[in-house]
Amino acid sequence: MPDQPKLPIVYVRGYAGDTSGINNAVQDPFYGFNEGSTHVRVGPDDKPAFHQFESPLLRLHLDEGYQILVRGGQETYLDTHDEIPSGSIWIHRFYDASASTWTTKPREFRLEDAARDLLRLVRRLKEKSGAPRVHLVAHSMGGLVCRCLIQKILSDEGEDPADHVDKFFTYGTPHGGIAFDVGSGLFERLMDVTGISGADIFAPRRMYEYLTPDALRKDGGPPGNWDPREMPEDTFPLHRVFCLVGTDPADYDVAHGLSARAVGVRSDGLVQIDNAQVPGAQRAFVHRSHSGGYGLVNSEEGYQNLQRFLFGDLRVQADLVGLRLPGDGRGTSWQAEVRLAVRGLPSVMHEQLAAHWCPIQLPEPRGDGTAADPVPLAVTFLNSEAPRPPDSPTLRYALHLRVLSLQERGGILRFADHLEQTADFADVLVVDVGPAQAGPGVWAVWNSDLPGAIWEHRPTGTPCGDEDPASGVWQAHIALPGTAAPILGQGASVRLTVTPWS
Repeated sequence: MPDQPKLPIVYVRGYAGDTSGINNAVQDPFYGFNEGSTHVRVGPDDKPAFHQFESPLLRLHLDEGYQILVRGGQETYLDTHDEIPSGSIWIHRFYDASASTWTTKPREFRLEDAARDLLRLVRRLKEKSGAPRVHLVAHSMGGLVCRCLIQKILSDEGEDPADHVDKFFTYGTPHGGIAFDVGSGLFERLMDVTGISGADIFAPRRMYEYLTPDALRKDGGPPGNWDPREMPEDTFPLHRVFCLVGTDPADYDVAHGLSARAVGVRSDGLVQIDNAQVPGAQRAFVHRSHSGGYGLVNSEEGYQNLQRFLFGDLRVQADLVGLRLPGDGRGTSWQAEVRLAVRGLPSVMHEQLAAHWCPIQLPEPRGDGTAADPVPLAVTFLNSEAPRPPDSPTLRYALHLRVLSLQERGGILRFADHLEQTADFADVLVVDVGPAQAGPGVWAVWNSDLPGAIWEHRPTGTPCGDEDPASGVWQAHIALPGTAAPILGQGASVRLTVTPWS
């Protein structure tokens, strides 16, 4: 695949709160995109290993050669240079106008104003760099600013968002707003009515205003079936949107206890898991909190997903197909847990675990005995330029798959025969993908069939056959080990789909 020219990256930060919070935010020259960390939740002997993550800003500079052009101020630099490199990073400093430290008459913050200012910045970067589009990278509320630009502002101006935005990545954005697990909606109604510290921007009525084009918005607020998470497919291609979802509320709880307890455990401490996703978009789950020492933005997991989504050249999707769970009449329900690890990285790229409140719920068996619809397990992006062992030229990742059963009667779990966290089936699919330049040949083997350590394995023989060579998309079905058949059905398999990505 020929080298593609780099596109400017624009970072859009999250919610700062009241004036004091805004004043604190604007003191940071990079609005938090420069924050790193020194912790990771792995290590031998039950001890966390020291891991120094330099920050997304510095890593994009070191790994991808992106330039950071400030030199006294972004606006000053843009004012004094007719041309800028397209491989550059820019911070959308939308809060500056609302800080009392800059002026005695700060502008009241409105999300729509931040989105219009973002469009002005994007147009300026395109003009001076010659780049056809930019990448938008956003944390928390910043993702809603970007969506306001994509779904409303550009629509109101009669422009196609795809003419301005190439890819859109969000860390912990409340795409579905911020909801609370207590008080039967009391907190949402209170935010909606009072707008405490401007937090009404996460309530449905306000979200409907800034996510809906003028021509489509109805008086009286959102219709009853309106879902703020949805981005209309005809507005922007959903496959070019990536949502990183945090699943660790505990670390956010340390500094924001009231928020984390009110939002509930199935969250990153501020944004509930279901609300952090755009339906139909790419996504990954990582055990990180909304912010703080173990936050999403300043994490190796977050950066690796970001880097591969922006610059990877292969997209690999794994689905569980041909599933026929046993219908035993005992009220049994089934869950799958998945972890996805890429060779050479110190942390997992994606994990959905029961312990993290986000297992995959497997569908009930159909009455006619036919297989259930395909169950998405994981998607990852691979980069053919990534370093790898000299005697193993393939790109390798591992998909950990566990299937667990739960029995209930009358809505109450039964524990007579239950073994907590014990899988009915568990194995690891080791996948080797040929680099994009040579064509995506794929070898796959279950760990239970390997005679030694996984790192000693080198794929040999003919790769799995492409089942539809004419489509331009490589696809094959990997049969499950025989031990899975009594649970998942004789015809169950993992379907691997590899597509070019740029």
